[in-house]
Amino acid sequence: MKVLIADDHRLFRDGLRTLLEKQPDLTVVAETEDGAATVSAAVDIRPDIVLMDISMPGLNGMEAARRLLAAGPTVKVIMLSMHSDHHFVIESLKSGAVGYVLKDSAFEELLAAIRTVASGGIFLSRSINDVVVRRYVAAARGGEATTDSILSPREREVLQLLAEGKSTKETAASLHVSIKTVETHRKQIMDKLDIHSIAELTKYAIRRGLTTLE
Repeated sequence: MKVLIADDHRLFRDGLRTLLEKQPDLTVVAETEDGAATVSAAVDIRPDIVLMDISMPGLNGMEAARRLLAAGPTVKVIMLSMHSDHHFVIESLKSGAVGYVLKDSAFEELLAAIRTVASGGIFLSRSINDVVVRRYVAAARGGEATTDSILSPREREVLQLLAEGKSTKETAASLHVSIKTVETHRKQIMDKLDIHSIAELTKYAIRRGLTTLE
């Protein structure tokens, strides 16, 4: 199986590559350090598995997964994260990921995740499985709105960049749009979420798993 590692920490990528390449059935075909590069590389290379860090600059792992799966639905995405909070997990599943593994898990659990999703299954780290299933069922029954259902893809991008501390001008440059467009998106985001300051937007983005304090 061909594996792509997407993580913005080089030491983590190096260590993970070393472990994976000891497996006779796995080959690491690429490494990336941000969401946009991950989408581009995966579309070109067509790996079987993408090991995707949630917390990447500019375009987080969940947004990258949405774009990637829209472009190539045969790719299996496994999210890697330090966060066991159900919001991160639920949003990851909503993005199309079929696996969620905590970074402090044993390597054997990651291998189990890779082989489970490769055979068509869904894998969640044992420590988060029960609570996530309960919250996911509640959301599916209409008991909980998610960021995915409230905001558009562009609004989620703008929200992440603003929450990461980017100015309106920097956000506009990053997305190749005008400052006025970013200001319009920001107003729409605040109106939809009933939020009235950048500080509140940042807290919301962290709670929903769009960005972290890392």
